[in-house]
Amino acid sequence: MPIRNASYTPPLLFRNSHISTIYPTIFRKVTGIHQKRERVELDDGDFIDLDWSYAKSQKSKKLAIIIHGLEGNAQRQYILGLAKHLNQNDWDAAAVNLRNCSGEMNRLYRSYNAGVSDDLDKIIKHINTANDYPSISICGFSLGGNITLKYLGEERSIPSNIKAGVAISAPCDLYDSLLAINKSTNFIYKNRFIRHLKAKLLEKQVVFPDKISIEDIRACTTLMDIDDLYTSKAHGYTNALDYYTKCSSRQFLKNIQIPTLIINAQNDSFLGDQCYPIEEANENSNLFLEIPSYGGHVGFFLPGKIYYNESGTLDFFEKSLTNNV
Repeated sequence: MPIRNASYTPPLLFRNSHISTIYPTIFRKVTGIHQKRERVELDDGDFIDLDWSYAKSQKSKKLAIIIHGLEGNAQRQYILGLAKHLNQNDWDAAAVNLRNCSGEMNRLYRSYNAGVSDDLDKIIKHINTANDYPSISICGFSLGGNITLKYLGEERSIPSNIKAGVAISAPCDLYDSLLAINKSTNFIYKNRFIRHLKAKLLEKQVVFPDKISIEDIRACTTLMDIDDLYTSKAHGYTNALDYYTKCSSRQFLKNIQIPTLIINAQNDSFLGDQCYPIEEANENSNLFLEIPSYGGHVGFFLPGKIYYNESGTLDFFEKSLTNNV
């Protein structure tokens, strides 16, 4: 499908990538949304927590599954903003807390990564067993966007009630995204990720001292170090590069068979050139790619309360139900 024209024109200040990225995290406060937690017990003995919010009618037959990014959770403002906007427009929302991201350590040594489409599959099967939603759509942010795209493009049987997918600020090539984050202009974000990930690994070490040592954790100075030490090994990959190669969603985009939209800002400092799948979008009639000039990483601020990506996601979901994308 040809590349979609982007209509996003933010105020002048928010044309700066870093302001777009940082402002929502620090200053945005989404209120007026109530979430109800459900714990999903998994066959491997672990759990995933879902935070549900509902349309005012309480009779919606449309559900959005929303997936956060690296070291996020279902209470991030970008999750709450989208869930609230969907709720106000007759959609229920199930916001996923990936393993070890809901405020309580998960039970297994493994946790989550950018390729855990198997966990998304488990969540969808659970929801379909326990509920009656004729229409389910999925929206993933950043790492969650990569998971969404990977799930939709893998060789699997996707339930017929999965109608659409949206990926916001998706690192479609994980290694290329890593190289982008490693640039000196991103040192604040990189150091924050490393600090949070190492803190979680130290918690894991207390429970699994035979699998990882304090010395090895403290020796990690880059995200790739962490992926070499833990992320890859804990999830069955040989090393970080093997993990990046096998979990990058770009290789699966050609197989997507339901309407799917990717919104990646041109000035997103977390994304390298390989994270903009122009060729794949041109060759797959189900894949829509929008590259706004501005937006940073999961930014897309607009004056008022509804962000550009939120209105765009709702619009795409609704149009997908009528085959009018």
